[in-house]
Amino acid sequence: MVSTKQFWCSVLSGACAFLMLSPAAYATNETAEKKIAFSNSFAGNSFRQAMVKSWEAGTEAAKAAGLIGGSTVISANNNATEQAAQIQNLILEGYDAIVINAASPTALNGVVKQACDAGIIVVAFDGVVTEPCAHLVNYDWARVGRTQVEYLSQRLKGKGTLLEVRGIAGNSVDDDIAGGVKAALKASPDMKIAGTVHGDFTQTVAQREVAGILPSLPDIDAVVTQGGDGYGTARAFTGANRKEPIIIMGNREDELSWWKEQNDKSGYETMSISATPGISMVAFWVAQQILAGKDVPKFVELPFLRIDQGDLDAWLAVTEKGGVTNPNYSQDWVASLIAANAKNETLPPIPAPVE
Repeated sequence: MVSTKQFWCSVLSGACAFLMLSPAAYATNETAEKKIAFSNSFAGNSFRQAMVKSWEAGTEAAKAAGLIGGSTVISANNNATEQAAQIQNLILEGYDAIVINAASPTALNGVVKQACDAGIIVVAFDGVVTEPCAHLVNYDWARVGRTQVEYLSQRLKGKGTLLEVRGIAGNSVDDDIAGGVKAALKASPDMKIAGTVHGDFTQTVAQREVAGILPSLPDIDAVVTQGGDGYGTARAFTGANRKEPIIIMGNREDELSWWKEQNDKSGYETMSISATPGISMVAFWVAQQILAGKDVPKFVELPFLRIDQGDLDAWLAVTEKGGVTNPNYSQDWVASLIAANAKNETLPPIPAPVE
């Protein structure tokens, strides 16, 4: 059998230098017969589709390496009742662990408790649940907002007029990122938000909404965003014959390609920050490690992928056309992540891009 380190280093050679230099112990108890399922609330956009692809590719490789016995993915139509019924079926089918991206933080709590009571490991990520028996893998979403403002404050020397493009109104991620922006702006009182629109994490919506508000706005120095909206925002400024400000990007291929084009043409610089679809594989490895006997914290925080000017070419080269930049997360890397969370230490750097 190929060892875990040998197998994943053959797949993720670019990440292995870090892993070999600073190994974290991962549990090695037998999990070859264990089955892990993925209950996904929906697969209706490019980010979620990339998330499912990451899961399918990663679990297929893990099965080939003898690390699990089987896996499946079931997606609901963003309907908590439908998802709960699907999870009940997974319980009856005898899965050893169920990884969940939940349609609701509370509506699935009953079926999650049923799974835990049946001895099934439950790991919720991205769309998490509030049932205490579940392990959680997620981001500090407010950090996205804080990071953007800190970067812009440095670029603008603490003074400037901003446009805020938010996500979906009422969405917890939108609220958390906006809260991070608001908190960070307190340290930069001369940076002001002149207007706010909701771009729904979608380029076309962002373009329409930004185009609608631009006539009422003064000159804009920079735009804070939430992901999936940077390119649409840029197109709105171009369409209004206004100079493109510093627009924070969200790791989508169209955003990175536009950024590179502008940089090549005029030296335009910005940064990009976002969650990664590969979080599904982080949740998978957390579940596998719990099954293997590792003591895992109830909450595992995952770092965001930040792309700066010097990283742009390397990450763009490994981002699918029309897709989302997506690192490969190995078992070793997730073991390092678990260890950092357990010890309250700095999170490991995102694995390097590998073509």
